[in-house]
Amino acid sequence: MRSSNPVFSRRGFSRDNGYAGFNTAPQAGGAAVGTQGNPYAQPQANPYATNPYAQDLQQGAPPQTPVTTGRMTMDDVVLRTGTTLGVLIVTAALSWVLLPVDDANISRSYGIGIGAALIGMVLAFVQSFKRKATPALIVSYAAFEGVFLGVISSIVDNRIASGAAMQAVIGTLAVFAAVLVAYKAGWIRVNRRFYGFVMAATLGFLLLMVVNMLFAVFGGGDGLGFRSGGLGILFGVIGVLLGACFLALDFKQVEDGIAYGAPKEEAWLAAFGLTLTLVWIYMEFLRLVAILNSSD
Repeated sequence: MRSSNPVFSRRGFSRDNGYAGFNTAPQAGGAAVGTQGNPYAQPQANPYATNPYAQDLQQGAPPQTPVTTGRMTMDDVVLRTGTTLGVLIVTAALSWVLLPVDDANISRSYGIGIGAALIGMVLAFVQSFKRKATPALIVSYAAFEGVFLGVISSIVDNRIASGAAMQAVIGTLAVFAAVLVAYKAGWIRVNRRFYGFVMAATLGFLLLMVVNMLFAVFGGGDGLGFRSGGLGILFGVIGVLLGACFLALDFKQVEDGIAYGAPKEEAWLAAFGLTLTLVWIYMEFLRLVAILNSSD
């Protein structure tokens, strides 16, 4: 199960059967799953084929006994996600307090924040290309990302829009809750078409942002204006919507991993993906608040 953030690929998307669990309706409590519908029952496409706790599912029948030890559960996902988000929040709070953004210190604080962001990006890329979760990498990513978020949030909150950070947090929590309710209610159907649309839209979004950044670097100003004014607001809303779509993909991946007997350590990858997506949504909200207040 690879993270579902807007940059990195997903192990659950197999070359043989497409996205894990598409066109299936597994029930984690032991419903019968056919070998054609269960991506974890096929040795060539199943990333968990060596998981001894998933062997009972490979014949298309529920386990003879309710074995849960060694298999990923929802509690595992919640615990690991709470750990990564907790580390991120603590380091963000510390950087907010210890790295002042007044006129005398803003350059130094901003430089530390950007450096932490680059280190976090490298750690995220390393983890994304590893076949197995490395908790130390994931927690370290959360720590460095927290430093970056703390500095950026402090700058926006203290120099552009008072209360911006809290507004962004509330917006992120609202999106998370809304997508979770919509997903559990069946209003969002995650299938091949949904996955393809989200990935294509995200690729286009990222390419536009890169082009805008290049124009800003070499041409000065706001580049093509995709991150300021009316266009900035529009693309900020699109960014939040894309983040919401990736949350749905994350929920689907967690659900499939639990249903098909993913090993317990895969919960760290689920936490990694959810953390990346939530950071994405938070940053888009923070940017939106900054743009809206700058245009007043």
